[in-house]
Amino acid sequence: MQATKFLSAAAALAIVAAPVFAATTVKDVNVEIDLEAIGNPAAAEYWSSAADDLENAIVARVTDRIADEGATVNVDINELELANSFQTALNVAESKLAGKVNVSHDSDNTKFDSYELTVTFDDATLFMPEGADLTAIASDSKDYYSAMINAFADRVAKKLQE
Repeated sequence: MQATKFLSAAAALAIVAAPVFAATTVKDVNVEIDLEAIGNPAAAEYWSSAADDLENAIVARVTDRIADEGATVNVDINELELANSFQTALNVAESKLAGKVNVSHDSDNTKFDSYELTVTFDDATLFMPEGADLTAIASDSKDYYSAMINAFADRVAKKLQE
């Protein structure tokens, strides 16, 4: 009788529980940014280490899924726009970091995912230090830069979990 109750409870729990999907294992992460294609010279200078920083931020989020037989993640950042706080306040410009993410799950590219990803400063506010004044943050500050990089990396890592 007890075993029947236990099995019935286990079956009910299995029906209610959401299916668990295996997160994508990762073998390699590569990020490229064409700084010459970025129209803002000040941004290109400030963001010169963005490819390495973004690559490191993605890897930091998938360290528990690193595997020799994992996927190769290639990110090509093709757009960086940085609005200053005055432009943002007037709604005449929005900061964004955009690019194409390609995920090859095998060596012959028979299983391949590709998608465009864009994060805005609104998305990045979740990664700002606690208590930061978002109305006064400058687009050339370290906190702003880190928030944009972390927002993009977070989205890539979450997509790899789907």
